[in-house]
Amino acid sequence: MAEVRQGLATASVQYPVQSVEAREVRIPTGWKYKSLKLGPITLPWYASPESQLILVSFVCFLCPGMFNALNGLGGAGQLSKNAYASDAANSALYATFAVVGFFAGTVTNALGIRIALSFGGLGYCVYVGSYLCYNHTRNLGYIVFAGLLLGCCAGILWSAQGAIMMSYPPEKLKGRFISWFWIIFNLGAVIGSVVELGLNIHKSDNNTVSNGTYIGFLVLTFLGACLSWTLVDAKHVVRRDGSRIILMKHPTWKTEILGLWETLRSDPYIILLFPMFFASNWFYTYQFNDVNLAQFNTRTRALNNTLYWLAQMFGALIFGFGLDFPNIRRTTRAKVAWVVMFVLTFAIWGGGYVFQIKYTRKDITPDDHFVYDWKSNGYIGPMFLYVLYGFYDAAWQTCVYWFMGAISNNSRKLANFAGFYKGIQSAGAAVIWRLDGLNSPPPYMNLFASCWILLAGSLVVALPVMILKIKDTVPVEEDLKFTDETIEDVIGHESIYHTSEQGKV
Repeated sequence: MAEVRQGLATASVQYPVQSVEAREVRIPTGWKYKSLKLGPITLPWYASPESQLILVSFVCFLCPGMFNALNGLGGAGQLSKNAYASDAANSALYATFAVVGFFAGTVTNALGIRIALSFGGLGYCVYVGSYLCYNHTRNLGYIVFAGLLLGCCAGILWSAQGAIMMSYPPEKLKGRFISWFWIIFNLGAVIGSVVELGLNIHKSDNNTVSNGTYIGFLVLTFLGACLSWTLVDAKHVVRRDGSRIILMKHPTWKTEILGLWETLRSDPYIILLFPMFFASNWFYTYQFNDVNLAQFNTRTRALNNTLYWLAQMFGALIFGFGLDFPNIRRTTRAKVAWVVMFVLTFAIWGGGYVFQIKYTRKDITPDDHFVYDWKSNGYIGPMFLYVLYGFYDAAWQTCVYWFMGAISNNSRKLANFAGFYKGIQSAGAAVIWRLDGLNSPPPYMNLFASCWILLAGSLVVALPVMILKIKDTVPVEEDLKFTDETIEDVIGHESIYHTSEQGKV
């Protein structure tokens, strides 16, 4: 049964093909749909997009967030001479992730959000535990296995997360939802980095991080996997205006496998975003291993790591709210975002070039080679460069998610988009981690140049999507073509229809 709530949607909602005039908002009954009041503040109900976003953000805070904190140290906290173990694990991880991620939308749509997230979280526990084992046994095989397992798990987790972040919010709030997620998610990496810093603050030499660091991360990632069971599936989520998430009411493995092909056939222009997907994790290996690990001692790497993820939070906040800026058409915001990213690509990576010409692989070969401590002369410049790298990463990821979310509101389609994104992203990461882990790896300058060229070139390839495909709003009829639902299933209120040539929200 559903109860009628007056006043939540009093204005009419209009779409380009037909308008839908709200009469009565209908919200289901039950504890999941009861708001909680704390003084003057009314919290959203449990099965609302806001609550579900916060929950999935904390799952990612505890699982991928700790993964990022660990890898942000360079070599996953190991010494430079043992970085091959991290390279091998991450090559296996991203190679598997690339394959599983591409099809992860199918798995997520068939199993549901909650099961997909809970399965995904388990791989992070095993991955962190493998480094604790490696500290004592030097068992490279277990680390590679953990990477393979995490590749399977992470692909499904990130597809489910992407579907929530892009399809749950209304169109006018998508940038803010992305920024809220990215802030909470990266808070996990910040806290993890602060823990690392506290445990290693007196290590002015260059050492492997302590066992306590790995044990702490192992506990946190396990809690994240458990937290995923507190989410509800998309079919139970109801927005404030009574509308529901657009999805398949009766998904099967057959419909979702075919849906993957239907996504590419109905939205072939998504291929123009593939180079941006490929570039989006390519630079991590260079930044973590070839800058932070190569040029800084243990405690300074931990400090850099903390500042890097803090900068991500500020980058997500600025870009997320900027992309939702009111009174400016969405088509205009998309073009402005592209221009800003293009300028930042040359400004920040131009600064990176100035730093990179100062050292080569040959310079860091001796065990006693110079590394920066936070007390070293000249540390401030490289520190700010590393902070800007973090800011840029958040800006890039926020824009890519927002571009995809601007193309559709359909949860089924966006789960596939998220799978494409994470799969292709991981293919790029697998390549660069492998290159960096070769016995005779490419020069640092070559890897730096590959990052810069990929980022700038992928923006150029994606420009037609900003110009031609992103619209001010997506008609509900267009989103429903990809599902077995009707308009009455998703609008959440009794309605009357009016035909019109042009509409607005």
